[in-house]
Amino acid sequence: MFWVLFALLILKFASENPVPTDAVLLTVPPLFVIEFLHRVMDTLDDYFGECSENLIKEHFVIVYELLDEMLDNGFPLATESNILKELIKPPNILRTIANTVTGKSNLSSTLPTGQLSNIPWRRTGVKYANNEAYFDVTEEIDAIIDRSGAVISAEIQGYVDCCIKLSGMPDLHLTFMNHRLFDDVSFHPCVRFRRWESDKVLSFVPPDGNFRLMSYHIGSHNMVPIPLYVKHHISFKEGAGGGRLEISVGPKHTMGKVIENVVVEIPMPRSVLNATLTPSQGKYSFEPVTKVLVWEIGRLEPSRLPSLKGSVSS
Repeated sequence: MFWVLFALLILKFASENPVPTDAVLLTVPPLFVIEFLHRVMDTLDDYFGECSENLIKEHFVIVYELLDEMLDNGFPLATESNILKELIKPPNILRTIANTVTGKSNLSSTLPTGQLSNIPWRRTGVKYANNEAYFDVTEEIDAIIDRSGAVISAEIQGYVDCCIKLSGMPDLHLTFMNHRLFDDVSFHPCVRFRRWESDKVLSFVPPDGNFRLMSYHIGSHNMVPIPLYVKHHISFKEGAGGGRLEISVGPKHTMGKVIENVVVEIPMPRSVLNATLTPSQGKYSFEPVTKVLVWEIGRLEPSRLPSLKGSVSS
């Protein structure tokens, strides 16, 4: 998907900026381009629900309009979703039909109010009847567990997503119980980085609507606690053309929280051809090409411990 977006950016930039034969090309930091591509993908996810090649082909006009606003003369201009939605309306069935009949586009004829303020990521004159602010913390744990259930290594990649609906120009402060766990952090441009460096406090004027405030990483040296345990028993009999597989998963009582959307991925040996299993909860699938067994468990109930049993053929 990056290559499709990168090709579109090259075509747009080349059409607007033909390079003279005697011109001197300036180098751009690679991370600058990668970060901008991530912004483009996040914007397309917000507009269309996902970023895929088919959606880009289907909404090519809107994608090009977005690129035209996000990249001006080779430099990023408007990359905030709430500002772009004022300029270019998100697609829906009624608007598509009306534009087809009238020949209009999704482009707005007025300049967004955020472009005229000192804070480009927030609109001016925002008013709400009910002032609300929601913070959603999502953590992805990547762990290696041995056959006895002991954790060999574990890392966390976390995200703080916000939905801010506050009137006026609010100034918010957010603190953490133990900020020393963070190995690497990445902030939204609204965060005052000097305040974080000095006091470890997130001080910011938030954008209006949904946005990602920060992302962080917690390394394995911080002894990350795993919220569940995995026990497995796999045996192959020589000459039998297969073996037995048994896996059980359960939540740890020390966590005290409900665990949802649990998915177990098991890379099988290359000699395995198929798997005939019976899950007590959820469903499983085996990909014979990649040799990966995926067990979608869902929600873990302390009263019912899910298990996956059956045979594998090789």
